[in-house]
Amino acid sequence: MTRMGQGKQADHTRTIMKLRHATRHKHSVLSLVVIVAALGNFVDIYDLILFSILKKHSMMDLGTKDADLLMESSKVLNAQMVGMLLGGLLWGVLGDKRGRLAVLFGSILLYSTANFLNAYVQDVDQYVWCRFFAGLGLAGELGTGITLVSESLPREKRTTGIAIIAGMGALGVTGAFLTYRLVKDWRLCYQIGGMLGIGLLALRFRVIESRLFVQLKAKHVPRGKLSMLFADRRRLATYLLCVSAGLPNWLCTGILISQSDRFAKAIYGSDSLDVGKASMMAFSVAALGDLFVGLISQWLRSRKKAILLYFLVAILGMCIYFSPLVRSDLSMYIVCAFLGLHSGAWAVFITLAAEQYGTNLRATASTSIPNMVRGSLPLMNLLFIQLFQVKWGWGIAPAGIATCVVVMSLAFTALHLLKETYGRDLNYVEAE
Repeated sequence: MTRMGQGKQADHTRTIMKLRHATRHKHSVLSLVVIVAALGNFVDIYDLILFSILKKHSMMDLGTKDADLLMESSKVLNAQMVGMLLGGLLWGVLGDKRGRLAVLFGSILLYSTANFLNAYVQDVDQYVWCRFFAGLGLAGELGTGITLVSESLPREKRTTGIAIIAGMGALGVTGAFLTYRLVKDWRLCYQIGGMLGIGLLALRFRVIESRLFVQLKAKHVPRGKLSMLFADRRRLATYLLCVSAGLPNWLCTGILISQSDRFAKAIYGSDSLDVGKASMMAFSVAALGDLFVGLISQWLRSRKKAILLYFLVAILGMCIYFSPLVRSDLSMYIVCAFLGLHSGAWAVFITLAAEQYGTNLRATASTSIPNMVRGSLPLMNLLFIQLFQVKWGWGIAPAGIATCVVVMSLAFTALHLLKETYGRDLNYVEAE
């Protein structure tokens, strides 16, 4: 046998030994892959939500006038979301072609670098580009991590493991808010985000590749082909339904909570509401929602019923948000926290999306779908600002109500049409 052949044989033997070691511990929900994925989601959400917390301070520090703050901040946030939309496709395809771990390493390097550079921007245009590349990198984190965990845990513990990941991610908002309160320097907050990413990168060297993906590589089937996802009518329809079902999460996060200061000013004349505090309260409650949704999904033995319950929570929160009950900053903080409870459905939503597809398309779907949802925020902002406010001349509150009605109607329809996936065996591939 040649040296090259001996090297390949040795690599294969090491991979098999690692997989056997992982299999011995697969019944533990708190395995290394779950812990590292949970920490990864913490860093992901910390960086993702950081702009919403730093928005006013950072934008005005760069010379933005208060009258232009809504439009200019929407431009920066939209750039981040568009980056995530494109990154979802990029990292998803790479996740199926090159492996789940390769994506986790590449994406974290990109968004950690972007966050470091974000600390040195001098104008809004530079801010836009930094958030675009940060979004591009962040797009690979959560979906790929959930795919890796889904393929590593037994089906009866899959929901619990993913609930832990999502709950830890929600605490990333609290971490971002407290960091800003402690250091009181928006540039340093971005530097800390970059350092957290590098620290996470070191931990990931101990995580091994998904057993299902390793087995898939040996079968030599097509992997990560966008044509298989979008050219087939059934898969494309499933994809669009998944995206539509995820829209309420970013309606609550990206509009109702992120713009809560503007709604507070329009509804009851307050200039003192702190968006960072509203976000922290919302995502702190979301951490509880993440844990509960795992238990609810297990109890109901259904992904769709659990998500439906959280949709009803969101609608109740929206009704309170625009009702006469909200007439003070305290009441606005409370209703934002209640809306945050709905965000707990995010983990089960991504799991539902991942379980719709075979192993050779799973990373492509589960990584790109949540980022398509995030990337749809500019479209919801377009509906909210350009159509309802600018063209039709509605006030911010009526425009917000109309946007909620449109988005929730679409999401309910999509969820109804999606197939239930609870307990599905994930060891299968999609035919070309």
